[in-house]
Amino acid sequence: MSVQLNHTIAWCSDKARSANFLADVLGIAGPRPFMHFLVVDLENHVSIDYFETNEPIAIQHFAFLVDEDKFDSAFGRIKDLGLDFWADPARTKPCEINRHDGGRGVYFKDPDGHLLELITRPYGYSEDE
Repeated sequence: MSVQLNHTIAWCSDKARSANFLADVLGIAGPRPFMHFLVVDLENHVSIDYFETNEPIAIQHFAFLVDEDKFDSAFGRIKDLGLDFWADPARTKPCEINRHDGGRGVYFKDPDGHLLELITRPYGYSEDE
């Protein structure tokens, strides 16, 4: 078997709030419980497993590759929720999206401050591939 990412753990202050936020913005099925996690399953069989803690949370970054239609609908939900968004991870270009590699991308924060990213093309993408 090849090496594949199966899941990652996102530490949060409220797993229901964080997991539902992600599923809602992405427009995917709601989270499912597994042991002490609340799991958001992505369409490529990778999951983000939310783990609730009272400890300080180290901010993480999660990037989601989406098609153009998913980008449009998710970006619409980001705007409808009144979330701040940026074209860059340093957050120096507010209220903008980027157009790297012929696609579109946007950054926004989840309820615990994790920096989430939507992109429609993988970085380094070439039409020739």
